[in-house]
Order: sequence, then C-alpha cells, then structure tokens
Amino acid sequence: MEKKNIEQQPDQTVNMEKGKVQVANIGKLKVTKFTFEPGWTWEKCEKPLFNTDSCQLTHNGYIISGRLMVRMVDSGKEMEYGPGDTFYIPAGHDGYVVGNEPVVGLDISPS
Repeated sequence: MEKKNIEQQPDQTVNMEKGKVQVANIGKLKVTKFTFEPGWTWEKCEKPLFNTDSCQLTHNGYIISGRLMVRMVDSGKEMEYGPGDTFYIPAGHDGYVVGNEPVVGLDISPS
C-alpha cells in the first residue's frame, strides 16, 4: 500500500502562465493534477515549455471542474470536456479553457 497527497507532497510541480501541474508517482502510475485558469491555452502557456507545434503526450483522465476544449492539430477535430467526463486524448493536440471557471482534472498514465 502507498499513499501520497498530490497537493501537499507532489513529486513535481510545474507552474506556468495561468496554470499549474502537480505530479505524484505512486505504484506503477503517474497521477497528474492540472489546474488551468480562464485564459489558459496550450499555445500560449505550454507550447513555450515544450517547443513543439502541438502537445506530443497522450492523456487519459477525468475532469473535476470547468470546461476544456481540445483540438487535434492535424485533423482540426474538436471535443469539449466538462465535469464528470473521462478522456482519452492522443498526441498531436492543443486546447484551451472555455468560460470563466478554472479547469481542474486528473491525468493518469503509466509511470
């Protein structure tokens, strides 16, 4: 058994313009809590950190609050995620916060 509080004992915290990502490695998983404030966009706030034209990570997780629009860069397909939605988002996307409420969610992946 293991226990880790992602807010009090994150293994990594990344602060960015209008957002924060907290990572906890536990068992065989990497759990990432993300908080994106209104006005956050992948292009403005994360692209400078990764230096790629789109996010090259695959995401699996759950939206706790707020609304997030994700767009696949190559196809232009868009999908909006909100509270209670689980998600699978393949590499090659960007996104932005919809509305005036922060987006809070969990991304869960193999470590």
